[in-house]
Amino acid sequence: MEKEKIIEILDEWNFWSKTPDYGILRNGYLRLIEKMKATKQVVFITGVRRSGKSTLMKQHIKEMIDKGDDKRNSLYINFEEPKFIGELSVEFLIDAFDAYLEIVQPTSTPNLFLDEIQHIEGWERFVRALHEKGSANIFVSGSSARLLSKELGTALTGRHVDIHVYPLTFREFLDFNNLTLETTLDIVSNKLKIRQMMRDYLSSGGFPLVVLFEGKNEILRNYFDDIILRDIAERYRVLKIDKLRSLAKYYLTNIGAPSSFRKIAKFIGISLDSVERYSYYFSDAYLIFFVKKFSYSLKEQEVNPRKVYAIDPGLRNIVSFKFSEDIGKLYENAVFLELYRRGEEVYYHKGKHECDFVVKGGETIAQALQVCYSFTEHTREREIAGLLEAMDEFKLSEGTIITDEMETVEKHGEKSVRFVPLWKWLLD
Repeated sequence: MEKEKIIEILDEWNFWSKTPDYGILRNGYLRLIEKMKATKQVVFITGVRRSGKSTLMKQHIKEMIDKGDDKRNSLYINFEEPKFIGELSVEFLIDAFDAYLEIVQPTSTPNLFLDEIQHIEGWERFVRALHEKGSANIFVSGSSARLLSKELGTALTGRHVDIHVYPLTFREFLDFNNLTLETTLDIVSNKLKIRQMMRDYLSSGGFPLVVLFEGKNEILRNYFDDIILRDIAERYRVLKIDKLRSLAKYYLTNIGAPSSFRKIAKFIGISLDSVERYSYYFSDAYLIFFVKKFSYSLKEQEVNPRKVYAIDPGLRNIVSFKFSEDIGKLYENAVFLELYRRGEEVYYHKGKHECDFVVKGGETIAQALQVCYSFTEHTREREIAGLLEAMDEFKLSEGTIITDEMETVEKHGEKSVRFVPLWKWLLD
């Protein structure tokens, strides 16, 4: 492709002659990008498709321009641009960067943003060369954990820092819906509205476009199809797409439940090997997460069933269509996602009873959390027993039960059990 044509296409995405849409600011991520940029390493931005990686790149460019940087000093390339289909190679990447230097003519060290880079085979060599020469400040995004981690681990060891982007947190969801909470009074005075919006959050999820626009179900179906077809089937050359889709629906329907690959293989009617491979593909595409049973023995962790959680409640609900009866599972999924976003190492505990989440801190378990949407006499006894058992096991004096609306602290001997509503816990 000729240099002039490349720049003509790139101009539609960049800030050189106009201001592209850059969405609602996600300031927490922008501060993190600025912090990581200061390390002078390649900033690697990863996450599920449509979680907002591309928009964050544009927001950072806009932020730099607002602070006085020349518009010409940033180059953003989207490798899912339809006009580039058939051109995607390292040679094209080199040509595009050369065309930018020659025609746009940046006035200082350029900021290079490479979006959905996994479409370029061998991209890591180009990035490493630019980084070693100090020819650009480099930002890379991708939607595949396995391919990118393999490439980063070979060519870019010690040369990159990572940012993981998720769909909106509950607080971001409120911001996107024009409910900004800055003080305790804001929270108290908007309690009813917050609770109502939490139901919306657990129903339609936190993908930015889904939150902002109508036609939520159609958008979510398209996202699910794109992940299955583009991020998994095409990338890993999966031919049995119907089986792939069935397994994904099985996992998304059964969030919070222990999963055995062998039992799932019999249930769906595919080989054990296929279940294992497909499951890891889903994980690599950030569609689902597996949580292991805690044990000091790594072998025992591997042989026990794993619990599965979804990247987004809306994506999960569009597949299962069981929102009302599964609200308890969605509460549990929301707690897992928040713990994971916070960078916690999460397991479940199972002895005589079960505790939904135990969180590792250092060499041992530092937190125990149970999730229960509604209490009956039986469920209350069961949930407290599971939490206290985990607290005994790991010598914890405090534990938490996350609920729909109950808020209190109970003493059980020398142990304290805090009951806190989900909406309040998510806003902590």
